[in-house]
Amino acid sequence: MREFKNKVAVITGAGNGFGLEFAKECAERQMKVVIADIEEDDLKNTEKIVKEMGAETLAIVTDVSIYDEVKKLADRTIEKFGSVDLLFNNAGVVVAGPVWELPIREWDWIMGSNVYGIIHGLKAFIPIMLKQDTPCHIVNSASVAGLLTTQNMVAYHTTKHASVALTESTNYSLQAINSKIKMSVFCPGFVQTDLDNCDRHRPERFKIDPNEPYYESAAYKAGIERGHYVINNGMPIDSIRQSVFMAIEEEQFYILTHPQYNLVIGKRVKDMLEGKNPDVSMFFN
Repeated sequence: MREFKNKVAVITGAGNGFGLEFAKECAERQMKVVIADIEEDDLKNTEKIVKEMGAETLAIVTDVSIYDEVKKLADRTIEKFGSVDLLFNNAGVVVAGPVWELPIREWDWIMGSNVYGIIHGLKAFIPIMLKQDTPCHIVNSASVAGLLTTQNMVAYHTTKHASVALTESTNYSLQAINSKIKMSVFCPGFVQTDLDNCDRHRPERFKIDPNEPYYESAAYKAGIERGHYVINNGMPIDSIRQSVFMAIEEEQFYILTHPQYNLVIGKRVKDMLEGKNPDVSMFFN
């Protein structure tokens, strides 16, 4: 996809972080921008920014973990603009801790946002794109955590590996029917986003239970502390959007923004092929 002017972009998780940056880039490229987020105040802020940049904009409060809300997002997009050309399935959250300590509610929340959020976006928008039969592009936000694994981030790694596999398999299926839809999976490392504050986005059904021992555990507190540290010391976010749009223009499937992780990703694959077992000591060398 190389032509952006007057095309229609849909962005979930658009209230902050990558979603806000993608919305600004779309506006700069004179696209019509549909923005969605679970937080109404954040969404209004993004709407104000892109409107001031001159973009025709539609803002819809959306919980991507609920299919009917994503379907409504798709329907409203077509009602307003008549088509969709670029889709960012971008909404996501993070939780930390070992599997034996994580409450099931945490799994439900992160799976609903990071995995089902993408599934819902693909199910709602791909039929529209197929019917249009025009060049379109879909970017699913995953993470470098979908290409490697570490300790005590089991839920996040699980969802991000699922996001990568979901995107790869869907891409194969679209190729097999000679679709004009291209896909990318966005796999950044640590970036200065608002991801470490994602607890504020929890829907009521996933609210923290103060009686659950996990929330007083060392693993939970360490995860919160580490999250703040790595995000605050990550790559500046304003350098990301140009890289992503360049990848869209070049129809690049894997979008990796942190080359320092390439050796670790390569070692993981090499160890598999050589029959080596995962070894936690690699994180302490």
